[in-house]
Amino acid sequence: MSVGANLSVPDLRRAARHPVDFPVIVEHRRLGDINLHVANISAHGFMIDDAKGLQRGDRVIIRLPRVGRLEAYVIWSRDERAGFQFERIIRFDDFMAIIDMLQPNPRLRRSR
Repeated sequence: MSVGANLSVPDLRRAARHPVDFPVIVEHRRLGDINLHVANISAHGFMIDDAKGLQRGDRVIIRLPRVGRLEAYVIWSRDERAGFQFERIIRFDDFMAIIDMLQPNPRLRRSR
């Protein structure tokens, strides 16, 4: 019997990723509350650059502006980086509001 999330991951890596500088505290069942740094985000997931012992299949709960708490699963990890897939896709209007709040460089925000 396998341990962790049973992920069926389509190739979502083509989704537009937006660079961000977002320190966050996530909830992890085994590790408790851990500080992470989100380096980029898309409507499907996010990447961190300080993976601190996270493994493929690990589940975290992250709190994002506008949408609140979301579950996310580690779908890959390499060196100090890890990629997460959200349990559900963030709606377009909510995602654009998140980018407006988190995007450090206004010139990189997508025009509407």
